[in-house]
Amino acid sequence: MIHDLLAHAAAYESLHPDFPKAFAWLRAFDPTTPDGKYEIDGPRLTAGVQRYESKPDAEKKWEAHEVHGDIQVVFAGEETCGHAAVGDLTVTEPYDAAKDVAKYAHPTKPTTRLHLRPGFFTVFLPQDGHQPGVQVRGPSAVLKVVIKFRA
Repeated sequence: MIHDLLAHAAAYESLHPDFPKAFAWLRAFDPTTPDGKYEIDGPRLTAGVQRYESKPDAEKKWEAHEVHGDIQVVFAGEETCGHAAVGDLTVTEPYDAAKDVAKYAHPTKPTTRLHLRPGFFTVFLPQDGHQPGVQVRGPSAVLKVVIKFRA
């Protein structure tokens, strides 16, 4: 997992061959872009634009992916996102290859809580269980982009 300012993204672009294109797309993102899935470099590098309201911790599931990593960027609003090693989580919904996701119970061990807000990005890899969309102090209208890249 990486969590840093979007202004520092260039320092991470050498870590994956898709990162330069992904971060260029994020830097050029127009917040009026409608919700949906957008190809950045064919189906192997995509951006999902989504608007939603953050919810209480108990209402948000934990998840992880096996094939793809995520670059998550909040452009409006704020949320908390839990992070834990997949090995510390208990599967509640087995891996679905068509959706590239498994769901997990809330962890019993301590976890990291990330404050996702405008100006920051977070990278999650397959070993990173995460719980996006959790409200910080109360519900927040969130505009988020999730870039999917092959890990």
